[in-house]
Amino acid sequence: MVAVTFPDGARREFPDGITGFDIAKGISPSLAKRTVAMALDGEVRDLADPINADAKIEFLNREDPRALELIRHDCAHVLAEAVQAIWPGTQVTIGPVIENGFYYDFFRDEPFTPDDLAVIEKKMREIIARDRPFTKEEWSRDEAKKVFGDKGERFKVELIDAISADQSLKIYKQGEWFDLCRGPHMTSTGKVGNAFKLMKVAGAYWSGDRNREMLSRIYGTAFVKQEDLDLYLKNLEEAEKRDHRRLGREMDLFHFQEEAPGSVFWHSKGWTLFQALENYIRRVQSAADYAEVNSPQLMDKALWETTGHIPTYSDMIFLTQKREEDERVYAVKPMNCPGHVQIFKNGLKSYRDLPLKIAEFGKVHRFEPSGALHGLMRVRAFTQDDAHVFITEEQIAAEVLAMNDLILAIYEDFGFPDVRIKFSDRPDKRIGEDAVWDKAEAALMQALEASGRPWTLNKGEGAFYGPKLEYVLRDAIGRDWQCGTIQVDLNLPGRLGAFYIDDHSNKITPVMLHRAMFGSLERFTGILIEHYAGHLPLWLAPVQAVVATITSDGDDYARDVIAAARRAGLRVESDLRNEKINYKVREHSLAKLPALLVVGKKEAAERTVSIRRLGSEGQTVMPLDEALKMLVDEAVPPDVRRANLA
Repeated sequence: MVAVTFPDGARREFPDGITGFDIAKGISPSLAKRTVAMALDGEVRDLADPINADAKIEFLNREDPRALELIRHDCAHVLAEAVQAIWPGTQVTIGPVIENGFYYDFFRDEPFTPDDLAVIEKKMREIIARDRPFTKEEWSRDEAKKVFGDKGERFKVELIDAISADQSLKIYKQGEWFDLCRGPHMTSTGKVGNAFKLMKVAGAYWSGDRNREMLSRIYGTAFVKQEDLDLYLKNLEEAEKRDHRRLGREMDLFHFQEEAPGSVFWHSKGWTLFQALENYIRRVQSAADYAEVNSPQLMDKALWETTGHIPTYSDMIFLTQKREEDERVYAVKPMNCPGHVQIFKNGLKSYRDLPLKIAEFGKVHRFEPSGALHGLMRVRAFTQDDAHVFITEEQIAAEVLAMNDLILAIYEDFGFPDVRIKFSDRPDKRIGEDAVWDKAEAALMQALEASGRPWTLNKGEGAFYGPKLEYVLRDAIGRDWQCGTIQVDLNLPGRLGAFYIDDHSNKITPVMLHRAMFGSLERFTGILIEHYAGHLPLWLAPVQAVVATITSDGDDYARDVIAAARRAGLRVESDLRNEKINYKVREHSLAKLPALLVVGKKEAAERTVSIRRLGSEGQTVMPLDEALKMLVDEAVPPDVRRANLA
């Protein structure tokens, strides 16, 4: 007998090997009908699985949040069956659930086209309507290889060979069609429902190896309800409108080109925005007693071997080649921390010097595959608002807490009040002793708990040298972006020979805190553009106002307005072209100019301006001095405003 505990605390005994379905049916046929899976001790399982040990049981219906992954997983299987039904001979490979959906990779002579998606969807709906049950079987390795081999599924045979000998091979069937799969699945294909959509086709190398076969990948998404799918598609449409690459062109901020893949060509307006972000961080970290430094772009490869970066991230680091026999090999720095340790080591340091805080807007280079590059969001060359704080072990909690408060305040200033914190502990691939990791994780946890902020565990996702906190921002359309980090490092300073003298004249290895608030300035710029849909706050806007004339009669006065605005510290441009004012308004609205100051003969006579704000149909006529005062006040950065009020 096995004892099963229900969510309400009730406990009953059942025969060993009873299935979840039998238990649900015994309680109520309607419960069994609406249940799609079960959770045993929190682990989602097939409802038809036997229960062979005491466990807590939960019955999952389609509306349970845990069922969404099952819906998408099952939908991927339905997709694969549909493709092979339409195009016999197509080989299936893998079809995992991913964020917001799923994909399936296929091998066929001709890649899929977008026109194929509607045909596949129609077949998928037929399969779902048949409502075939999902059934699970366990096959021997030899049997599985023979069956898939006879079907010509050589990729499945390769997958079977990659599965360790101690693991059983599970085969899931839906009617006549079947696939190798770990599971779990819902009870039948009908439970997938019709709230799904195939999104796009793409190419992908088998096993991610560019030397292997090119596969044809179909991406899709699925939801519990049609309303959820409609909302998702609406948000995708909104995200397309906010795409920073398109807005970057319209606003004349930056561009990319093949001669420098993954590197940004900043235009004047884009560089003005970039500098506004950099100057903001410079002010706030200066107020927090950080000293700004700068470290070399090229350093000897041996330094990065000592730190563990090359053994851990060799594929990511750009290396120079020897030009002469005696010349050393250098690494283009992928991060700033080793350089900052060298600055710390230059000159004897005492415990009285700690905390010692150094910061750098360091340009780093990391190799990203060309297929992963995505505008400002994924680049090969980027600028970190990087800082390293050298402290004693006793100072860890207090300094981490101060960093945490600073980071959260910064996100508020940029319009991101919804921030999630993830605690990332030790990864499998790491340096340092477990006792050192225990100490670092405990100190980081102490600071996190002292902050009073909610957090989640990001298991095994710490840096190879220490645990970290990750700060995830939620933007205006509900997307999450991981930006800032705090990392506790008890390993790298010792590897690089850093020490300070304590109050007993002993040499002690310092703790080093790694800190980034934006993370990458390039990426944060892209996030800001999409968050605000290009309608940047006035203090960030590269051009804060344009002075435009109605007729040439207003040209002289327009020049006076521009001069006065610039004296007041505003970033303004002129538009004295012989064009209709409505044409000028449309053009500057497309470029997301925050304010348009329209002047003509009447405004010149009265010393006024007609203000049109971005996103507003109306206009307001104001005296020039009053209008400039209003704009100047609006253009004050939030940190400066706080300092002025203090």
